[in-house]
Amino acid sequence: MTLWRWAGGHASGLRVRLLLAFALLGVTTTAVVASGSYFQARTVILQQAQDAAVASLTDQLTKVYPIRQLPPTQNELDDLAHRLSDREGYAVVIYHDMRAQGAQVPEPLTPELRQAVESGLIAWQRVSRDGEPVLLIGTQLKLDRPDGAVLPSGLEVYAVRSLASEQQSIDRLATLAWLTGGLSLVLAVLLALLAARGVLRPVRELGRAARRLGEGDLTTRLVVRGADELADVARTFNDTAGTVERQVGELRRMEADARRFVADVSHELRTPLAAMTAVTDVLDEEADRLPGDAGKAARLVSQETQSLTQLVNDLIEVSRFDSGTARLALDDVDVAAAVTATLRIRGWTDRVRAELPPGVVARLDPRRLDVIVANLVGNAFRHGTEPVSVRLHAEPDWITIEVRDQGPGLDPEVLPHVFDRFYKADTARTRSEGSGLGLAIAWENARLHRHAGQAGSLVASNAPTGGAVFTLRLPRVAADTANTGGVR
Repeated sequence: MTLWRWAGGHASGLRVRLLLAFALLGVTTTAVVASGSYFQARTVILQQAQDAAVASLTDQLTKVYPIRQLPPTQNELDDLAHRLSDREGYAVVIYHDMRAQGAQVPEPLTPELRQAVESGLIAWQRVSRDGEPVLLIGTQLKLDRPDGAVLPSGLEVYAVRSLASEQQSIDRLATLAWLTGGLSLVLAVLLALLAARGVLRPVRELGRAARRLGEGDLTTRLVVRGADELADVARTFNDTAGTVERQVGELRRMEADARRFVADVSHELRTPLAAMTAVTDVLDEEADRLPGDAGKAARLVSQETQSLTQLVNDLIEVSRFDSGTARLALDDVDVAAAVTATLRIRGWTDRVRAELPPGVVARLDPRRLDVIVANLVGNAFRHGTEPVSVRLHAEPDWITIEVRDQGPGLDPEVLPHVFDRFYKADTARTRSEGSGLGLAIAWENARLHRHAGQAGSLVASNAPTGGAVFTLRLPRVAADTANTGGVR
């Protein structure tokens, strides 16, 4: 049953883990590939735009190079800025550190860019202006002297180029990356569902087979498909189920043989025991008149014959439980009167404190009620301390009979075994007044009474103030059903 709960109860968890694993793998792979592709494409786009802008500015500067007269006039600065401007952007020309002539000085012009331009380098920088990406390119114009020398002119040219179109391309790449990631996630989930279906189907079949095997269907086998690890598990399960079937079959055969042997021996002993009982009755009558040891021997033979007869009767009763043939002979019973009769027949009336409210009627098997009460009270006398009390409590659908003594109670190690067959708390005593079957038979008789699918019960415990307590709970109206062989 545990295996079924593992296989069936956690199949959904395994499916979720497979889905999460595939989804995580798909998202991670897509994120890595898409991110790498995105950043690489973004770098290429910006690099191409930057290189094109620098090349365009350099080409335009060759048309106005060299500057032959300094300082330039305002008209010359305006004309120079106009000639360097195009539809992709505009140019700004600065003479030394003065304000720009003919155009507005772009912002921000970082100190690093100005310093790079002043050192004679062609520098560029990507910045954001009013939320729009722009490319700033700066360079310094040279001055040709008549002797062929080239000197700094003090003119700094800055070109401003918009990167809006490139940003749109980058944004489209980002959108495409997101779409690719979403599609990959959907694909990963679909693949995970297919994989989970292929993996979990054998697991579910294994769970169902394990449940049937646990419920007693030892012929359960799995269909082996393929040659993978799950197929190996199926083959292992089939081999295990086959081994269990053979072993359980052998154990059942041995158990049936043992039960049959006990039943046969018990029935065979009844005839000679009946004759021996008749002889012992005669010996009991003559025991007092027999001399010395002969009288003691006669009484001992009579006592042991009675014990053997009780043991044989108990074994026959147990064999009926084991074979499932024990049935109830139901009758409407005045419970208080029936318990009182049990105590009176055995001479226990004066030794038992009885609290038996009258008028409690239940449909029970009176013989089995007598056997249960007699076993419980007799056990209290043998192993407990007087006084022994018997209390009856009635509910609408159930009755409860409690038998309590004032002895030391039951050892905690004994409590789980008090209703086991042939169990004796003191294993050192090979001989005792009882056979060890009385409480087991009482337990079986209690469970034989059923109502609405619920069996009667017999429970052992210890009272808080000391002493053992046996609580019998029986239905007010028992069903006439055969015993199913609930053996302890």
